Formats: sequence, structure tokens, C-alpha cells
Amino acid sequence: MDGKKRETYFKRVEQEPFARLLNIKLKEVSEGYALCEMEYTEQMDNIYGSALCAMFSLIDEAFEISSNTHDNIAVALNMNITYMRPPKKNTILTAESKEINRTKKTASYYITVQDSENLIAVCQALVFVKDVPIPFIP
Repeated sequence: MDGKKRETYFKRVEQEPFARLLNIKLKEVSEGYALCEMEYTEQMDNIYGSALCAMFSLIDEAFEISSNTHDNIAVALNMNITYMRPPKKNTILTAESKEINRTKKTASYYITVQDSENLIAVCQALVFVKDVPIPFIP
């Protein structure tokens, strides 16, 4: 991935309203790969005091970026998440999304969420690759 394209992804995530709301940061990006992080805080809890919604959003951000690093728009078809353990409040969570298979019309990704010590969640995800170029890529 060239530097200009890479820089565009960093800027887009910085400007994305939902990523800004949860303070999700893009840390690394390359073709078929993204690494994102966020600090899990009490303000992200659901009604049961759980981080499930916040973790799903972090997973989705990494998945969204990694699956859209090629020339055409990719949209989610399926996400299967297994939550292994709850994260501790005020910890940094990282989501790493790796492309494991790509065809002309679909692509599969494996996403992990970790804190500094533990595997928190894993996700297998699938996208449909549209015949539409990504509009913001130079």
C-alpha cells in the first residue's frame, strides 16, 4: 500500500463520527489488514455493565478498514463473534483484522481483540465485494 493511500485511511478514521465518539484510533493499515485501539471506559457499558457493544464497535472498525483496503467497496455479510472474557475498565483494547481469503466477490477476515494480557474476543467475518470503487481513495 502506498503512503498516500495509507495516510488517507488514517485521516478518514480520525474524521469518522462513530470512531470519534468511542475514541477508536487506527494504529496500522496495509492491504487486507488493520489494527485499531480504544480505551474501554465505564461510559461504554451497556445496561449490564458489560463492554459487548463497545467491543463489537472496535471489531467492526478494524474489519471495515481491513476489508476496504483494496480497490472496491466491501460490505459486511456476516460477523461471528466469540467473547472469551470481559475486559477490565480503563484498559486499552486492540482489534487486529487479517484477511484470510479473498475472491472476486467475497473476502474472509479473522479479527482478535486483546488487552495487554489476554485474548478478549475473536471474530470470523465475511464481506461482499461490490463493483464500486472506493470513492475517497486517490
